[in-house]
Amino acid sequence: MAEKKYEVWLRGPVEDIPALLQPVAHALMQAREEINTLMEGFPGALLWEKPAGVASPGFHLQHIGGVINRLFTYARGEKLSEDQMAALKQEGTPTAPGDAGAFVEQLNREVDEALLQLAATDETSLTAFRGVGRAQLPSTVLGILVHAAEHTMRHTGQLLVTVRVLKNRSLNSET
Repeated sequence: MAEKKYEVWLRGPVEDIPALLQPVAHALMQAREEINTLMEGFPGALLWEKPAGVASPGFHLQHIGGVINRLFTYARGEKLSEDQMAALKQEGTPTAPGDAGAFVEQLNREVDEALLQLAATDETSLTAFRGVGRAQLPSTVLGILVHAAEHTMRHTGQLLVTVRVLKNRSLNSET
């Protein structure tokens, strides 16, 4: 494998992932790497802070994993389970301050599962209709998978900024 100094998409194809789904895999893997690095040693006391009223790091971590889980469920042509609906309702609800590591571990598991699903996805199914949500809004397998990737990267960017602001604020208050 190429050195980590290169972004994931510049390291070549991800083994076992169909060619048309490589960009989805690359985006999910890039987000995972950036989040794991960013959250290393992040103070649990800051997990639910909302600087300037933006979403907290805890929300982003829950939401990224939850969206990957839900969208990949829709891509399989399935409806959300009761457990998935309950998890959705809990996103952003502060838990006791603690270790952000549990959220990162859950996100890592979701990315791992998503990569397994991508590897098992037949490229001939990519244009197949898939309904999204209770209203079964129209999409395709590919549309859902691409949205999962772009949504993940959007929230990863928001998380990066929020965490940096919180870390900087925390450092400045200590001096």
